Amino acid sequence: MKRLLDIFLAGVGLLAFLPVGICIAMALRFSGEGEVFFRQFRVGRGGKHFALLKFATMLKASPAMSGGTVTVKNDPRVLPFGHFLRKTKINEIPQLWNILIGEMSFVGPRPLAPETFAYYSPKTAAAITQVQPGLTGVGSIVFRDEEAIFARSSKPPHQCYREDISPRKGALEEWYLEHRSFWLDLKLIFFTVLVLVHHDVRFLERWLPGVPLDALRGKGEARDLLPDTSLPGGAAPL
Repeated sequence: MKRLLDIFLAGVGLLAFLPVGICIAMALRFSGEGEVFFRQFRVGRGGKHFALLKFATMLKASPAMSGGTVTVKNDPRVLPFGHFLRKTKINEIPQLWNILIGEMSFVGPRPLAPETFAYYSPKTAAAITQVQPGLTGVGSIVFRDEEAIFARSSKPPHQCYREDISPRKGALEEWYLEHRSFWLDLKLIFFTVLVLVHHDVRFLERWLPGVPLDALRGKGEARDLLPDTSLPGGAAPL
């Protein structure tokens, strides 16, 4: 059922988005470096790497530049049109193709680049790679604005990701794997749209009993990794 829903929604989504996608492709082609798509290897099911597809929003050489696969607030590598695409998450739409060909699902643990995936504990990594990665999921919803977390932390971005974000995101992904169902997937798709306009994700505690948001409320540097609603929405890792 899940795979059939993925194929149906991805196919319909690609067809519906095609006119807008052509306009975006033309805008990207004649701005920035002229690149339309960005491909980056991510860790998928079984630990296999696949080429995740996005609209190009950053300089082509970004992964090899300072910051690597982590993007910070006001990152100079982000192209002018890229700011809009990242803020609205439109840059993620090409992943409908990854879903259609079976590399991803609509809902699941967010696929990470090998560099940041390595920050997961062996237990979390083993659990996550048992299923198809997702375009969205509980980890993606809660940590949709990692730039804001980096901005509030005194740690370098990769240290902040490794010590503060990765363990907590891993706990959220493991919670999803323990409770995954068709109904939960539908709720997470709806919540993904909702958080684009309602940035405070604390409502999840009411609708997803047991979701480990308490793990995001700590002391010191990580005293509260839940999104700061005073900050605008931002982008995730590259």
